[in-house]
Amino acid sequence: MDLKLAGKTVLITGGSRGIGFACAMAFAAEGCAVHIASRSKESLEAARDKIRDRHNVPVEIHAADFSTGDTVRAVIEAVGHADILVNNAGAIPRGDILAMTEPKWRESWELKVFGYINATRAMLDKMYARKKGAVVNIIGLAGEAYNYDYVAGTMANAGLMAFTRAVGSKSVDRGVRVVAINPPATRTDRMLTLLRGQAQQQLGDPDRWPELTKHMPFGRPAEPDEVADLAVFLASDRASYISGVVVTLDGGQAARN
Repeated sequence: MDLKLAGKTVLITGGSRGIGFACAMAFAAEGCAVHIASRSKESLEAARDKIRDRHNVPVEIHAADFSTGDTVRAVIEAVGHADILVNNAGAIPRGDILAMTEPKWRESWELKVFGYINATRAMLDKMYARKKGAVVNIIGLAGEAYNYDYVAGTMANAGLMAFTRAVGSKSVDRGVRVVAINPPATRTDRMLTLLRGQAQQQLGDPDRWPELTKHMPFGRPAEPDEVADLAVFLASDRASYISGVVVTLDGGQAARN
């Protein structure tokens, strides 16, 4: 299937690692010019080189902290011609209502919640003027499964789901689609580090981490490429009538309870 993405430009936040990097690779494979943003210039440079080596497309990097509104707006101003925005930056720590201090809570929301809001708002201004474009928000399954021990993440994800539906319901009047994906636990480097630590603690061997994922659908976590493939499709013209929708990519996990 030709997704008709060749020659388009995509900006991916949190694009140097994990799901964001997988998205960058997937869009590059479709012939897109890729812009990736994250805090670490070193990680961005390594990601850029890998993408260029594999797909030979233009790749630009933006070392930027998307928890700061002015920084977000500056990056969007520089990449305002992008046809697609993928919001992916941000990870919220676990903790219940008492363990999550106010500074920790606010810091994590500045990046994951307000980073998405600020980037979307700034890019919509550009896309509305052109009457075309797509925004894909990578959110997370916690927004569908309220978790006392992950209260800040649960609330943030649920809020971003509502944000996607509200904005995407009317952005179509200006020719722009806004959609989201809720991935489950995904086999990123960050997750593997956590699982290896748990395997060492519980099983005495970090290499036995796959045993801790047997309860998951298909007996494994999702792969970053599986999330990226869906993001590419949703951003393409093949999904031209999809907006204001949150797609759950979880192997049926949310429906199990």
